Amino acid sequence: MRSRRHSTGYVRKQRGKWIGAWYVDGKRTSRSLGFVKDLTKGDAKEKLAELIREARQGGDITLFGPFVEGPYLDFYSRKWKASTAGNNKQRVRTHLVAAYRDRPLASFKRDELQDFLDRKRGMSFSVVDHLRWDLKQIFDMAIAEGHIRLNPALLLFTPREAKRPFRRVMTIQEVAAVCSALGMRERLITKLAIVAGMRPGEIFGLKWGRVAETFAEVRQRVYRGLVDTPKTHHSERDAALASGVMVELEQWRSLGLGASAEAFVFPSERGTALSKDNVWRRNMEPKLTAVGLGWCNFQVMRRTHATLMRQLKADPKLVADQLGHSVDVSLNVYAQSPVAGRLALVNELEGLLIQ
Repeated sequence: MRSRRHSTGYVRKQRGKWIGAWYVDGKRTSRSLGFVKDLTKGDAKEKLAELIREARQGGDITLFGPFVEGPYLDFYSRKWKASTAGNNKQRVRTHLVAAYRDRPLASFKRDELQDFLDRKRGMSFSVVDHLRWDLKQIFDMAIAEGHIRLNPALLLFTPREAKRPFRRVMTIQEVAAVCSALGMRERLITKLAIVAGMRPGEIFGLKWGRVAETFAEVRQRVYRGLVDTPKTHHSERDAALASGVMVELEQWRSLGLGASAEAFVFPSERGTALSKDNVWRRNMEPKLTAVGLGWCNFQVMRRTHATLMRQLKADPKLVADQLGHSVDVSLNVYAQSPVAGRLALVNELEGLLIQ
């Protein structure tokens, strides 16, 4: 009789709280369900029933692995876009769940987690920094769910030794060399990236009905063959198109590859969105490598747009709106400051000092 009661769970009062208890795989598990003043016994029983249901579906959710694979990923996957969800799930499962699957959530200590990040110092700064944020977010949710009281990942930091990327940009001369090396279609794609500051998914997801007289309406993108909404709220915008780019777009449209409002500007042979990876690998990268610019990619093109616009002393807000993100990201992530530009400033400062 006792065993059956425990298998379905029971609640009891302890120090002003409702405590729920049940058995999972023969092991007794208990959880705080909330304060007696806030919950009736019936409410506590309903909450316990939900916990038992989750535990039987995905294992004991007081353990790191089942908690992450269950409540954590189930909840946050609803917030993430498909591209973000794929990257986040792979990173969390590969590095965190694989290492700590059977560890109780309440067993983690701050120094142990910092040691874990320190062991990842040979990886890129971005990956290690994301792991730091993943740990904080996971334990924040564990607190919200009542599994733990304090967050052991709250004070973690990314090791200094983690590899930071060298963010290259192109000069005006290199941009000209890129355009000269490419054919008509790839050159137009490049100009939409460098001159208009559009992301590759936005370029390949662009339809003729979204091309106006002086701008492109960015309302969708293509990611790994799937048509989706833009990356962020800021990404949904009207991207200004230079007059020369508009002329080349009209020339491209005149070739009759499908110019209806619903046709993609850069269609595949089947009329679907062209694959960015295929175009890059087959038509762009080999030609850029041949002229010594094989290091250039779409990320470099986007940073080049931000950097060249800054050299033109453009209003940072205008640049950010053109790129489709915040001013802070535009200045601190994308725009680079060439030494030549800073050299002129320090020379100007020196001139003031010696007058």
